[in-house]
Amino acid sequence: MDAAELYRIGIDLGGTKTEAVLLDPGDSIVLRERRATPLAEGYRAVLEQVAFMVRGAAARVPSGRRYTVGIGIPGSIDVVSGLVRNANSVCLIGQPFQADLEALLGREVGVRNDADCFTLAECRAGAGAGFGLVFGVIMGTGCGGGICLDGAVREGPHRICGEWGHFSVDPLGAECYCGNRGCIETKISGSGVEAAFLGRYGESLSMDRIAAGAREGEPRCRAAFDAFLDDFGRCLGGVISILDPDAVVLGGGLSNIAELYREGFDRVRHYAFHGDLRTPLLRNRLGDSAGVFGAAWIGKGGGCN
Repeated sequence: MDAAELYRIGIDLGGTKTEAVLLDPGDSIVLRERRATPLAEGYRAVLEQVAFMVRGAAARVPSGRRYTVGIGIPGSIDVVSGLVRNANSVCLIGQPFQADLEALLGREVGVRNDADCFTLAECRAGAGAGFGLVFGVIMGTGCGGGICLDGAVREGPHRICGEWGHFSVDPLGAECYCGNRGCIETKISGSGVEAAFLGRYGESLSMDRIAAGAREGEPRCRAAFDAFLDDFGRCLGGVISILDPDAVVLGGGLSNIAELYREGFDRVRHYAFHGDLRTPLLRNRLGDSAGVFGAAWIGKGGGCN
């Protein structure tokens, strides 16, 4: 099978939306589709929607042509049990998602963590291209990370390489769904900042509204936003001190917060173990579709439709 002749289907399974893409052998986009992820309806509904979207993309592959399928998920497949673990879309946890999807489709599929897919895409065709060691960050509803070295994204024997979101930085902090307290995800994800604001002030505000209020000088929003920037600096500064990457690429909805690249990175410089930090902090180039391209590029299979 000549990889250069393959069509590629990628699915980015997120907590809010699920996106599909079909790439032709030259990596041009044939089809892109987004649907709301039916998390409230449970695991089976999510599984069947992914299968439906794969079939829809496969129907656009020319007759007789081969294609692969890759899925990015907000978690990982345990190498021993084959079950999903570490998923912030908790209905996936403990489920044989890959095996179930392969049974529904009657073909092999590749499944990787969504942050790995994001990092691969940005290093192959985005802001991380040309750098040796890249730390890719997703900051959105959750907080994930991936590590790419010389064009290859590392998974590790437990498939948790780069998962900085569940490093506990505050043992007295908020409880995380993973069972620990004060995880990075509880500090600098959108849901974490929103939960902290609700707990402190008794009012529910979105991350967008907290950021906007901070810019307008609203005292509670300013305090919450300052804490967010400081936590960002402390957490990323620590990772940089460990990895000393050539570049950091930010993705996810929170990567659009301009202050991260100014005040936020000033805090990173303060906390990193170097007095003249030169690591570039880069905004992604592929937007919130980076993960779906990475998923397409990690696809497996090669059968015809």
